[in-house]
Amino acid sequence: MLEEVERWLTRRSWSSADRPLDRLLDARTAEPHRTSVSVVLPALNEEATVGAIVATIRRELMEKVRLVDELVVIDSGSTDATAAVAREAGARVVHRDAILPRIPALPGKGEVLWRSLLVTSGEIVCFVDADLKDFSADFVSGTVGPLLTDPAVHFVKAMYDRPLGDTAGQGGRVTELVARPLLNLHWPQLAGFVQPLGGEYAVRRSLLERLPFPVGYGVELGLLVDSLHTVGLDALGQVDVGVRRHRHQDGQALGRMAAAIYRTAQLRLSRGHLVRPALTQFERGTEGFVPRTHAVDTEERPPMREIAEYAERWAA
Repeated sequence: MLEEVERWLTRRSWSSADRPLDRLLDARTAEPHRTSVSVVLPALNEEATVGAIVATIRRELMEKVRLVDELVVIDSGSTDATAAVAREAGARVVHRDAILPRIPALPGKGEVLWRSLLVTSGEIVCFVDADLKDFSADFVSGTVGPLLTDPAVHFVKAMYDRPLGDTAGQGGRVTELVARPLLNLHWPQLAGFVQPLGGEYAVRRSLLERLPFPVGYGVELGLLVDSLHTVGLDALGQVDVGVRRHRHQDGQALGRMAAAIYRTAQLRLSRGHLVRPALTQFERGTEGFVPRTHAVDTEERPPMREIAEYAERWAA
């Protein structure tokens, strides 16, 4: 590990307990102005978990204390009761396709995160995956905390243990097999991130609006790498929030995720013309193995500040 990263780990890695809520509340109301915080949950068919997450954030961080100003669930086309459950729990629910209708929506998590900037107003935006189980408000207060207390920090990721079922430390298979080797080899300054692909992180809007967004699974790696190049390593941090439990995907879904992450990295390594790739996987059918080919997510959205509707909204 680079000496620079070793120093960064001691300066920019914290625990959620390092910043009690009363300290965060004081920091967010300090002069020159009150800092606003938005929480965004991208959701697709998450009726089993989204309600508990929304209810916890609303109860702990909007009612008991006023740390979060707005809580928005972006529904990307759920066929279950995700939207109704989230709304009943206290979130504002916006359908992905209702945001920026001039540009037809593409499938993918990154697309939802990109569009969320148009329907939120917080100076700090905190993203939380909607499939978390045993959710703790520390995922929000922990990642938001450094941004409220240190103006030099612009991007903070949650770090945590990721059990696979009852087995400790075996979650995050794509992280260990794809993302971590890529980062260590090509962006060694980012080798200190425990959960580079984690979906829980808080970022200053002033940074987010300057970054391109991969529309699919590559969004977390893309934002992390581009943030490093935009604001530098010392503006990035991570906070230990304990344990993350969520719904695990099967091996083939993980393969598609890995391909998209690899392609996101490749695009950043060489900004030249790239042919849109495909990934072929195999499923056993009645007469043997059947190939299934999937397009790999490589589309990216431009920095939000280049979108006319966004510029008009913030100029008003």
